[in-house]
Amino acid sequence: MRLKVLTYNIHRAIGVDRRFRPERIIEILRHHNADLVLLQEVDEGAPRSRELDLAKELAAESGYPHFAVGHNVSLKKGRYGNATLSRFPILRERNIDLSVAESWIRRGCQHTTIMLTEDKPLEVFNLHLGLSARERQKQVDLLTRSSELSGLDGSMPTLVGGDFNDWRSLLWPVFTNGLGFQSATDSRTSRRRAIATYPSFSPQGPLDRIYFRGTLRLAGIHRCRLQVARLASDHLPVMAEFDLV
Repeated sequence: MRLKVLTYNIHRAIGVDRRFRPERIIEILRHHNADLVLLQEVDEGAPRSRELDLAKELAAESGYPHFAVGHNVSLKKGRYGNATLSRFPILRERNIDLSVAESWIRRGCQHTTIMLTEDKPLEVFNLHLGLSARERQKQVDLLTRSSELSGLDGSMPTLVGGDFNDWRSLLWPVFTNGLGFQSATDSRTSRRRAIATYPSFSPQGPLDRIYFRGTLRLAGIHRCRLQVARLASDHLPVMAEFDLV
């Protein structure tokens, strides 16, 4: 079974031109036609995004029958967080609070169980980590100790993706050595050769990543090359294809 996964910090669908244009995000999602989409910075009810429920709008317009939202930040009006869009049923979902003392805004990780077939569940963790290395380390420690991740057998197909804000790949050994994951977005021979996704108009930073373990085999990885993606958000989406064996 081949599975296509996309992760994308959509910056509330506000592009580098400072315009709110969800139709650009929809164009990108339709073009790549992934089976599973991990989104970060997704608004609901916020004036800056016309008070729309962005997850619901993007799912409907991009052809995803299933979606779940994990809100992390409450605004004066509205809130935002991570959203997972899926072509497969979402059996259950929970938002894991990753806020720590160093956090200047609340952070979280959305955990969903995706039913690929009746006997093949996929565990998915969609996260957005903080801006400082110390903060990110503490947040990954929280995730590691959470019942959602610690309770999983290492042989189960599991994905951890999202905006890691991990410029220097400091979390790479935590996931690959400590937790038994492989990185789809880093070179297999050197953690220094990760796919750059930020800023979208001239990518330098490898902020958006996908880790995997269990019965998943990486079949391909690339970042979006659409011209519209350089304007639609300050991040570029990255896509990975996996074979479930």
